[in-house]
Amino acid sequence: MTSKDTAGGDTTSEDATDGGATGEGTPRSSYHHGGLRQAVLAAALDVIAADGPGALSLRDLARRAGVSHAAPAHHFKDRTGLLTAVAAEGYELLAEALAATPDLRERGVRYVRFAVEHPAHFQVMFQPELLRADDPALLAAKERSSAELRAGVGTLTDVPDARAAGIAAWSLAHGFATLLLTRNVTGAVGDRDPEEYFRALTGLLFTGQLPPGKTRKRE
Repeated sequence: MTSKDTAGGDTTSEDATDGGATGEGTPRSSYHHGGLRQAVLAAALDVIAADGPGALSLRDLARRAGVSHAAPAHHFKDRTGLLTAVAAEGYELLAEALAATPDLRERGVRYVRFAVEHPAHFQVMFQPELLRADDPALLAAKERSSAELRAGVGTLTDVPDARAAGIAAWSLAHGFATLLLTRNVTGAVGDRDPEEYFRALTGLLFTGQLPPGKTRKRE
């Protein structure tokens, strides 16, 4: 999925300053209809994945994207706005991942997969101190992902407290994903597919037993 373009309209003069070229040899003037916005977001994700959100600098991202130093500020205003856009995109991606299956356990697997495939988004999404809490795009994306989490719990029967059940399911998936990304369960997971290992963990909680043997390593 690509981010939805919230900027709209044609490229501003800031987006194409000096008609120079990007690091990939693409003329700055080729950015249009959100192309610059996506380029800056992509560069930000690379920085976050490598060095964490604290390493972000709009000027550095402009250099990486091959545009004027003022161009990122035109779309995001400041560093907080950029991180908020990253988080909003992450929640949209998460909502899509969860919606792909109705089963609660498999939604947990999709949650873990999302964290593994989008570690930079995952780092930013759950740090509210980095974000603009009242941003409309962020609020809408968070609500969509929350609705998908609630929908998964809705498939359960005989649950006396659906809210508590949802928090329990979220805690399991989020906790495992966090431990996985921070390499705190590397020894336990070993060469097994993390998604299969997570399925095994849920089986342990629900049935008291782990499936026998090792699962196939993920391709």
